[in-house]
Amino acid sequence: MSNVSSYHILFYGSPEGYQTNRAQIQLNDASGKTLAWVRFNDPGMFFEADAYTGGIIKMHLPSSMFQSVLDVLRNEKPINVYFAQGRGFLGTGTLEAVGEGE
Repeated sequence: MSNVSSYHILFYGSPEGYQTNRAQIQLNDASGKTLAWVRFNDPGMFFEADAYTGGIIKMHLPSSMFQSVLDVLRNEKPINVYFAQGRGFLGTGTLEAVGEGE
């Protein structure tokens, strides 16, 4: 499990997007090393399987989840990313109190 310290967003134009993806969020650790690429696909676009290659997690989600993922990255801390059982996982690193607010 790796801690996410920063992120970079990239949107792809054209009807086909880029390499079957519409957008990508790159997740980095504190040293700037890439930990994961969270890629987003529109309905009808080919969905690749999540993978862990070359030390980088490749996670694929529907485009409808882009804003939710961005909201978590902007408002929660710590954020962790990991790969298990053939899937990428992204989430908060600790339990948060209910109703705690932003």
